[in-house]
Amino acid sequence: MPFIIDPPNQPSVALVGSDARFPVRRIFCVGRNYADHVREMGNDPKSEPPIFFTKPADALVESGAAIPYPTLTSNFHHEVELVVAIGKGGEAIDAGSAFDHVWGYAVGVDLTRRDLQNDAKKSGQPWDAAKGFDNSAPVGALTPEGSVDLKSARIWLSVNGATKQDAHLEEMIWSVPEIIATLSRAWALRAGDLIFTGTPSGVSALQKGDAIHAEIEGLSPLTFTIAR
Repeated sequence: MPFIIDPPNQPSVALVGSDARFPVRRIFCVGRNYADHVREMGNDPKSEPPIFFTKPADALVESGAAIPYPTLTSNFHHEVELVVAIGKGGEAIDAGSAFDHVWGYAVGVDLTRRDLQNDAKKSGQPWDAAKGFDNSAPVGALTPEGSVDLKSARIWLSVNGATKQDAHLEEMIWSVPEIIATLSRAWALRAGDLIFTGTPSGVSALQKGDAIHAEIEGLSPLTFTIAR
């Protein structure tokens, strides 16, 4: 069937040790999933179930990219996260079988227009402009599930060589199986979905010219810069 305009390119993520790519369908994100970060944002870590929001698939950015400083903000933050890639879809997935649906893992950074997010919270508006803008989802290369043990892996991020975020994945309030089980009750998950699983404390503002290095033990590092 012919299209009246050229169809958009398929967003995708690199794979460790392969020239193949992982095609991306949707990007789901979990908010407030590390207690220290919840407190850092002025909230109670035990008061609410997981909060979900989304980013467009074409917000993806490759490791090594130079990202333009976004418009409409003067408080542009980094949030390092474990990213889960779904390889087999499902609905109302049981937490006990959640890993059967995981293709692999990567390091991601949820870039955030913090001032817009704070304004949205105060007025009860959605977070789309704060979270789902262009180039807001840098993701490193994916490592297949089962080839790395991430249970107590360290997760950290540095800006210009100075460590800003530093924690361990076991500090997550909601585990990967719990996230998948809860998320799949609200949306039908499909192969190609990515899930950003939340960030630890230490989020801070980025400036033009900054160099960011994000890493999780056992996974391919993610690096990018903020263009001048």
